[in-house]
Amino acid sequence: MAPRSPRALVATLVFVGTVVAVISSLGAPLVPAVAAATGAALPDAQWSLTVTLLVGAVATPVVGRLGDGPQRRRVVLAVLAVVTLGGVLAALPLGLGWLVAGRALQGVGLGLTPLAIATAREALAGERSRSTIAALSVTVVSGMGLGYPLAGLVAEVGGVHTAFWAGAGVSAAALVAAAAVLPTPAAARGRRLDVVGALLLGAGLGGLLLALAEVETWGPASPLLWALAAASLVVLALWVAWELRTAEPLVDLRLARGRVALTAHSAALLVGLSNYLLLAAVPVIAQAPRAEGAGFGTSIVVAGLALLPFSAASVVGGRLARVVADRAGQTRVLPLAALAQGGAFVLFGLLRTDLWQLFAVMAVAGLGVGAAFAALPALVVAAVPPSETGSATSLNQVLRYVGFSVGSVLAATVLAAATPAGGGSPAAGGYTALAVVGVGICLLTAVVTGLTGRPAPAREAAAAR
Repeated sequence: MAPRSPRALVATLVFVGTVVAVISSLGAPLVPAVAAATGAALPDAQWSLTVTLLVGAVATPVVGRLGDGPQRRRVVLAVLAVVTLGGVLAALPLGLGWLVAGRALQGVGLGLTPLAIATAREALAGERSRSTIAALSVTVVSGMGLGYPLAGLVAEVGGVHTAFWAGAGVSAAALVAAAAVLPTPAAARGRRLDVVGALLLGAGLGGLLLALAEVETWGPASPLLWALAAASLVVLALWVAWELRTAEPLVDLRLARGRVALTAHSAALLVGLSNYLLLAAVPVIAQAPRAEGAGFGTSIVVAGLALLPFSAASVVGGRLARVVADRAGQTRVLPLAALAQGGAFVLFGLLRTDLWQLFAVMAVAGLGVGAAFAALPALVVAAVPPSETGSATSLNQVLRYVGFSVGSVLAATVLAAATPAGGGSPAAGGYTALAVVGVGICLLTAVVTGLTGRPAPAREAAAAR
């Protein structure tokens, strides 16, 4: 069904994309403030970021499947309502448990972007549709860049709970706008939701992340730790088996077959992981007291500003990826992007004496991550038949969020191991260890992506178009 006002629909869809950016902005910069406000240890407060990414990994295909038919408008409204409720729960001073629960509900909103893109593709025509889809992609990246320091400013002035109230207000306003403007999709047969697949994926990932997060608390030799990790791996193996045999899987793993497809999906996981190693660590070191020897003692606002070069450079990196692809071929982009990101970790490991160095590290990292994420869609499209593009892209997005959540937990685990027993901030060696881990992951990414096979010519041409 065509909208009564295409201009209003474009504005509303961009507003919905802004909600996704706000959800992300309320994560990494506020973790130290969440720890201070709730009296929690830093690794525990890290769950206010990790749980959002974990839920996003599961919710993205679930929301996409529910909205892949005549119920799309209702699904968008329901998700915005859930995000608003999550913002309210996080904003109320009820303790860390309720705050994490609220952030989990907000994670459902990370699945909104595909629905907004599908609405633009169906309800808008020609160039307006294409420009709106492009604007949605830019909104999430640029919105996060602006949102990091803005979230920090609100938290600095009014406290961390005020920042979550502001987030709830944004999603509530988007809910009202969407209810007034979003059209009802044309009648189409919706697809069955793979409930079993969603439950297995959520349980397996959640258990594995919990085991990783509790290494320092339970001890690496803890039987409970290894039992939880083993059980989680068994659940994930059952999920893989289920997805390969069910008629309408939540995530079609069969689309990961073939060297090009497997490389693209492996890269999404690895780049996402290394990305959040830095995004989780930088706000911590920026706000850690100088007196403890490994921090800059800045405010939340400055910690948010330290992430701004990352967002700006990621846009530049995306454009550079297209230039490299045109001149050297699509398969050269990912290895070069991984090396650029690895260079950021090298800088982070060696240069942490002045604040400007932190800004430079994030700018270099942004170039690498932006180039990688710009190259991945074309590689995915080139690896599968046109009819499977949507499913393959969904799988790649899920793996990206899985990488984000693992990176968040891994950063917290490494830094917790370097934190004195009596509390306080991580020692300098923790950040160096994190940099070494990041370099290793980036080198692995460069090797894996450097072995990419060449897509079939017809598919490569289709991807280029």
